[in-house]
Amino acid sequence: MHPEFTPVSFLAALSLLLPLPSQWRARNVATLSIIAWLFVLNFVYGVDAIIWSNNVNIVVPGSTFALPAACLCICIHIEHVASLFELFMCFGLQMVSMGLHYIVQGHRFDIIEGYGCRPATYVSIPAIFLIWLPPLVLSVISLGRFFRPFHCDVGLNSHVTSKQSRNGLTTFRYFRLMLMAIVEMIWNIMVASYILWFVAKDVRPWTNWDDVHWDFSRIDLYPAAFMPKIALTNYYLVWWVVPASTLIFVAFFAFGKDAVNEYTACMMWMRRNVLKRTNERTAPSSVPLTEYVICSQH
Repeated sequence: MHPEFTPVSFLAALSLLLPLPSQWRARNVATLSIIAWLFVLNFVYGVDAIIWSNNVNIVVPGSTFALPAACLCICIHIEHVASLFELFMCFGLQMVSMGLHYIVQGHRFDIIEGYGCRPATYVSIPAIFLIWLPPLVLSVISLGRFFRPFHCDVGLNSHVTSKQSRNGLTTFRYFRLMLMAIVEMIWNIMVASYILWFVAKDVRPWTNWDDVHWDFSRIDLYPAAFMPKIALTNYYLVWWVVPASTLIFVAFFAFGKDAVNEYTACMMWMRRNVLKRTNERTAPSSVPLTEYVICSQH
């Protein structure tokens, strides 16, 4: 159905390994969590595309918070270090979200042909407030918090200097984080707004707990041939959100000076330890240099 899904997903997942060493050295919890979440999502998307290509068979029984929360942490990281808060926002909040999802989970999950497993949600007012509205609110809060320091009397240069001394950020890394956060927040707001608009058209009345969770163990199957075209278009557009978010992140962090230095160091290590090559070009490795010079003089 969509043969491009599998290679795009796996290539996007592998591309996240490029900025990983430099971000690991920087010990930035927010950017590391973005790498982790995007890697998992891309990998799952790739596996789903393989398993459920042109079928809806129940083969394998079966994030919206992750990226906006991580972007909020990047904004906070730009201001000051808050590791425990970052860990909760980047990972703990997602666990809370999954627990709250059970309230509006009508059955186990859905299987959509070509896309694989998707979480089942009883589209209702509680679902909007628990599932689709919080990512939009987090993105808006992130954007507002990001621009808050620049409305103060302190100039931009003074603000950057103070944060550099507190966080150990270089000027280039600071502005790269800042620009990436702006782009990601605007992107998240656009995506969250579109998803909220799409699901709000089919809101059903919330009756009671037993009615919503009736026959909870079932798995709904959706062959593409029997799905409305607008639903298939929506699934297709939303599917590309994860690879596009990955591309945005990699574009900012995989080609920076610190990342390029990591690539150079890795290549030099492979040259020395794997290829067993050195910079000595004037003499064979099996002949001592002094003997080579003496022999060449005769």
